[in-house]
Amino acid sequence: MLENDYYSQENHGPYTLFNLGDFKLEDGGMIKNCQLAFTTFGKLNPQKSNAILMTTWYSGTSKIIEQVYVGKDHAINPDKYFIIVVNQIGNGLSTSPHNIPAPNGMALFPKVQIGDDVRAQHKLITEMFNLDSLALIVGGSMGAQQTWEWAVRYPEMVKRAAAIAGTAKNTSHDFLFTKTLNEAITSDPAWENGFYKKSNAVCEGLRRHADLWSVMGYSTEMFKQELWRDIGFSSPEEFCEGFTQAYFAPMDPNNLLCLAWKWQRGDVSRITGGDLEKALGRITAKMYVMPINTDMFFPPKDCEDNQKMVENSEFRVIETSWGHLGLLGMDPLYIEQIDRHLEELLAAPV
Repeated sequence: MLENDYYSQENHGPYTLFNLGDFKLEDGGMIKNCQLAFTTFGKLNPQKSNAILMTTWYSGTSKIIEQVYVGKDHAINPDKYFIIVVNQIGNGLSTSPHNIPAPNGMALFPKVQIGDDVRAQHKLITEMFNLDSLALIVGGSMGAQQTWEWAVRYPEMVKRAAAIAGTAKNTSHDFLFTKTLNEAITSDPAWENGFYKKSNAVCEGLRRHADLWSVMGYSTEMFKQELWRDIGFSSPEEFCEGFTQAYFAPMDPNNLLCLAWKWQRGDVSRITGGDLEKALGRITAKMYVMPINTDMFFPPKDCEDNQKMVENSEFRVIETSWGHLGLLGMDPLYIEQIDRHLEELLAAPV
């Protein structure tokens, strides 16, 4: 186990741990004493009809999700809804490579699929909160992958679903790009085959990894328009160093690689023997598919291809020049659009 204050209650709490016990994984492994970190806002009504589940993206935590999307001035309003924000396995708060004892930690951490996260979350909400339905499940990027998986795997429970900037099946192009992110980390000599002594030892690998995010995570328009000035930076170099590099620098490399592995293999058609149309045909939720217009990871066309296979769905493109990392909420117009669409979806009869 490695100490890393970045994932502490002080920095990303408060969060509670739910013990899944010895959790068997789809690919045959097992995580002993697997802990799922979550946080809640608001109150569950007597009918248990106002529960919203929010899922996390690559590198994201419940605290980051809360800061961008949850509040009385947002559609995800704790005065109206009981909101559960759950951290995916491997994100540093839930059981992850850096915080599990030997011999299963670090590079020996077992391979986790998106489906494993969703099964774990199902266990949480049914056993901890005795829920048999969700008014909404919503997530962005890898959170959208979990949203798609929920809607396919547990159609009877999901009343509404919103997949923001993420597909139901990852593309080969996105798989390749994620491979370059991983290689930026593992090519650092300090990587030591995943058994580094300190999380910050792999600093050069994390820096190169962050720079790849600066290339693909934002859009060319963001740089042309110098939107980094809007959040207090005076040059693109200062922005890349002070924002993107600084964001990833304190994170554990093995945690990021764990997340990337399942991101690459996100595919709801695993449930239906590889038949994507059959898998998406299982969805009964009212669903909004909401790509970001300038996203180079999950471009609108890829998301629309999935949306067309879902009967009770709508295609809602979010306009922002910030690209995929618009998810982080730097653009107020992005947040306004998300809130407007989610308010409409939550008001829709189901």
